[in-house]
Amino acid sequence: MFSTGQLAAQAGVNVETIRFYERKGLLPSPQRTPGGFRQYSQNDLKRLRFIITAKRHGFTLHEVRELLELRVSPTSTCAQVRQKAREKIKIIDEKLGELQRMRKALKVLSASCHGDDPAGECPILEAFEAQD
Repeated sequence: MFSTGQLAAQAGVNVETIRFYERKGLLPSPQRTPGGFRQYSQNDLKRLRFIITAKRHGFTLHEVRELLELRVSPTSTCAQVRQKAREKIKIIDEKLGELQRMRKALKVLSASCHGDDPAGECPILEAFEAQD
């Protein structure tokens, strides 16, 4: 069994992260000692690591909840999980495209700025002002 601090250390997160996931229902309410201290099991640690890893791969808390439900449902299939991953890939690809467009636009704006003028006359700031 782990205390909250021990669980946090094992998972590489802070205590507030654990409490947050409990409030969101991603981690079940832990057992308590007679003194009221939380006690977590090895399964809680596995679940916490699952959440952290899924988040690191870009899944939202809502999506993590869905993955957790798929994980424990006896009727879920690997194909359903693969579909969630493919949906996430599509979203990531869209974000990458958007980031590439932003990068290209900023490179053009950056090239138009010589750096010698006062900030009030900066072409980058002027371009931002002119945008809708």
